[in-house]
Amino acid sequence: MPIDGGKSKPDVVCFGMVTPAMVLVVEEMPSWNTGAIWSQGQTFISDDAAIIAILLRKWDVQTGLICTTLGDDDAGRDTVKQLEDLGIQGEFRLSSDITTPFELNVSDRKRGGRTYFWKREPKILETLDKADLSLIKGSKLLYLDWYDGDHIMRALKEARNLGVPVYLNIEHGHEDPDFLARYAPYISICQAVTDASQLKGNAYEVASNLLELGIDTVLVTMADQGCLAATRLQTIRVHAPIVDTLDGCAAGATFSAGFQYGFIKKWDLEHCLRFAVAAASLQCTVAGPTAFPLADVELLGASLDVEVS
Repeated sequence: MPIDGGKSKPDVVCFGMVTPAMVLVVEEMPSWNTGAIWSQGQTFISDDAAIIAILLRKWDVQTGLICTTLGDDDAGRDTVKQLEDLGIQGEFRLSSDITTPFELNVSDRKRGGRTYFWKREPKILETLDKADLSLIKGSKLLYLDWYDGDHIMRALKEARNLGVPVYLNIEHGHEDPDFLARYAPYISICQAVTDASQLKGNAYEVASNLLELGIDTVLVTMADQGCLAATRLQTIRVHAPIVDTLDGCAAGATFSAGFQYGFIKKWDLEHCLRFAVAAASLQCTVAGPTAFPLADVELLGASLDVEVS
């Protein structure tokens, strides 16, 4: 599908791999070579770039998606149709040389986490290198993920040339000095993690180190402990509410979408962070990425405990 020049330019452009996906919820992960009964399931479109573009669109934000090529097969064509029906702008390419990948997530309620299985073939990721970047011009924010590797560099440079702010999800990439040296100069907002399941670390130290690299706004997510946001002027800690966790899949992407929603609306940092934490917390109560009503997210966000320094 070619980019429709008749539509208004997207406020947020997301860049990255796209793949159909499914999440299954079990009460507890089974022991090796055994099984478990799943209680809930949901299909959706992943990776994080696609999840964010879809959530923002459901919140009535004009969004664009610059993504990998999909296979010219039933799964690929169905994915493109879903994106088009949602009003996501982009050039969605199909190729008979590619088999559409698939991602499977299994969330266990006992541990409150999820395990994922995905397929990221080099030849699919390489299709990012020829993707049309014209959506970036005129947008208000570009979102990317660090795990797409050097394939994001072309888009980062284009955003800098056009003066478009960049939101990069670096997860635990802040532990990689080579990665930071390459990408930090392009980042306006970064999202890092100190989740013990991925990496143990002090959120305040992580934020301080990233600010020293010249990044304007640092967001450090801490799973059920909430999030820390830091700029050179202030530090804000928002505590997550206690919720009945069903599925942790897409919580990080939902946080990103929530923060970006506030950024586009020109909210202050605390308001953005409250909304993002609330959106991610509500996400954990259902199976699969879900755009909760804005009023519900705002109501929960206003109730959260906050520390400002």
